[in-house]
Amino acid sequence: MTSMIPVKEFAERRRKLMDHMAPDSIAILPSAPERVRNRDVLHPFRQDSDFHYLTGFGEPESVLVLIPGRAHGESVLFCKERDPSKEQWDGFLVGQEGAVERYGVDDAFPIGDIDDILPGLIEGRSRIYYPLGKDRGFDTRVMDWVKVIRSKVRTGARPPGEFAAVEHLLHDLRLYKSANEIKVMAKAGEISAQAHCNAMKLAREGLSEYHLEAELIHTFRQHGTRETAYPSIVGGGVNGCILHYIENSEPLNNGDLVLIDAGCELECYASDITRTFPVSGHFSEPQKALYNVVLNAQYAAIDAVRPGNHWNQPHEAALNVLTQGLIDLGLIAGPVDDAIANETFKPFFMHRTGHWLGLDVHDVGDYKVGDAWRQLEPGMVMTVEPGLYVSPGNTDVDERWRGIGIRIEDDVVVTKDGCRVLTDGVPKTIDEIEALMAG
Repeated sequence: MTSMIPVKEFAERRRKLMDHMAPDSIAILPSAPERVRNRDVLHPFRQDSDFHYLTGFGEPESVLVLIPGRAHGESVLFCKERDPSKEQWDGFLVGQEGAVERYGVDDAFPIGDIDDILPGLIEGRSRIYYPLGKDRGFDTRVMDWVKVIRSKVRTGARPPGEFAAVEHLLHDLRLYKSANEIKVMAKAGEISAQAHCNAMKLAREGLSEYHLEAELIHTFRQHGTRETAYPSIVGGGVNGCILHYIENSEPLNNGDLVLIDAGCELECYASDITRTFPVSGHFSEPQKALYNVVLNAQYAAIDAVRPGNHWNQPHEAALNVLTQGLIDLGLIAGPVDDAIANETFKPFFMHRTGHWLGLDVHDVGDYKVGDAWRQLEPGMVMTVEPGLYVSPGNTDVDERWRGIGIRIEDDVVVTKDGCRVLTDGVPKTIDEIEALMAG
């Protein structure tokens, strides 16, 4: 499958990172390692997000080196060599020529030669940027390369004197999505929305949560996305009150709601959608009452996603609506300002209203700059996901409310004049949901 992000964009990202690096510095970033699932079976490989952001290169056992000002090429990739006998078993390898031709790096060397070559590239550089402390094994390798240079100090070699975490620079770049990144995320959102619609249409008493999970995965793969962005949550009835419920093994029962939090991953970019709907296709009156509070809270939060507002304003908008709704329904006492100040809403709403979204489902980027909430700017992508959860064991409320869990979540990109919802292909009003399920 051809990438929706052109090779030149990865080169531009590398250029931007190098522009932010200190003079006479070098950046070293490893690919993700392969992970053993059990005995000689590996987990499906998924590239490290930072490494993918800078290369688009999908193989393990690779290292990207960025050397601003190097005459023979500023971007160097160490990767596996072509080997027909290995490729017979495990599939095509890009190799050094392919790395230059297909991925636009300036130079490429066999990964097996890195111990011989990399110390020479580090020598004379004053600072090394790398994922400091992320992987103990890689920390050791970096220090081993530096020790090689230190052993030659008497011959005039100059080892680096500073080490810095590359994430400090890189993650701020990743926070602002390009037009191409937004296209990928919009496509992922479109596929995930279709999967949620299919699960709604399939749902009925007699099936189990895993039947709906299977429908999600089937739709994802039908549209060319092999992976979920995170383990899918399909919680029927009281399981919808468990925020990270992933067993997905219980039967679906008429009279219950089912909460699905699921999204596909496309070209390593995540989508993240939650919808809550009735197994029978019809909401009960208590379910309708709580559902509309959550829906109105989400509308208020999305309306607060706009340039110039700060990160916490959508959460504050949602929290106001949720708290007032709980008061109106008699689940907590008012007034709303006191209920928020005293956190009497907390038994029913215990999480934030969103998070950054991108190559990671909980994507990188600071939420505060100094002591102040970060201002929203065009290109930032976030989720908006208010919810209400009434524990089945909460004897402080009337029985009719107990065991109802509701969350509504969409992916939203900040635009120049407001925001755009990337996942609006799946219905979320009561009338729309009931109509879809009836159809």
